[in-house]
Amino acid sequence: MRWENLTEGSAGPAALFGAGAVVTRTIDTPEFRGITFHEVRAKSIVNRVPGASRMPFEWTVNPYRGCSHACVYCFARKTHSYLDLDTGIGFDSQIVVKTNAPELLRRELGSPRWTGAHIAMGTNVDCYQRAEGRYRLMPGIIETLRDRANPFSILTKGTLILRDLPLLREAAEVTEVGISVSVGFTDAGLWRTVEPGTPSPAARLAAVRTLTDAGIECGVLMAPVIPFLGDSPEQLRATVRAVAEAGATSVTPLVLHLRPGAREWFMAWLGAHHPHLVPRYERMYAGGSYAPTWYQRRITRQVHELAAEFGIGPARRGEARRVVVPERPDDSAPAGATQLSLL
Repeated sequence: MRWENLTEGSAGPAALFGAGAVVTRTIDTPEFRGITFHEVRAKSIVNRVPGASRMPFEWTVNPYRGCSHACVYCFARKTHSYLDLDTGIGFDSQIVVKTNAPELLRRELGSPRWTGAHIAMGTNVDCYQRAEGRYRLMPGIIETLRDRANPFSILTKGTLILRDLPLLREAAEVTEVGISVSVGFTDAGLWRTVEPGTPSPAARLAAVRTLTDAGIECGVLMAPVIPFLGDSPEQLRATVRAVAEAGATSVTPLVLHLRPGAREWFMAWLGAHHPHLVPRYERMYAGGSYAPTWYQRRITRQVHELAAEFGIGPARRGEARRVVVPERPDDSAPAGATQLSLL
């Protein structure tokens, strides 16, 4: 493992962790069996999104690396290779935990260089994966954002977000809080094979209902729409109907994309479970990581038409209220690590 290249005193240009800061734990309980946690003390927690990204925000916070949700298509798998960790089973079972994330965020947001920009969470790996039940990093993170009245958003497949509902309500009183739950389909059979470590789609939609009933607007990122497995008109209709019935304020489709790292893992899964689809995927993704534009547009149109039928619309952004921090002419934003973007 390349910890020595990522700690203080290393020859690498950007040490991520403090010297001697990695503690590895294996916890032999049913909930965490087979999972190894690497507890680290990160040097920075606010990450800049690459300038070429199409994301509508510039900064993210990621308290974890790797994800026990084990989604076979997860685009973030490639990030594990930076640590010489396996992007397949290793990504699902070797979880890096930034144990000092809340205190580090409080320090970075308290810097006069920070101007109160929107911070997105859950866009790399899920901040409400199972590890959060043990390490409880998100309450401190949300408290810090609340105290600074710093706008933020969370994308998750984890129902554990309901634990922090009181904090989310407090934060929403002082700043913009955007919550989205990822539900790409409602097919239980498909869920069990492609998202084996996640709560069921029904459980996630129940969480959407709980959040909206509590006054927290919650949208659904219908992601991913999986070609030939979850994209039939009947499947799209069933999913959008369920999203509407859950009280979601918006539904936004996102077609499966297969970047290096994720592509190899997904195609191996496809060959084992649906070998007849391998040639169709090879043709569809022959041009790169994304499905053809015509296909993406078709799915978007179908979902938006269904959303209109069921009385919901695409995602929207509101105005953020935040603490105004005076800028200094020579100040620059914190130099956090660059992360992969969702799109």
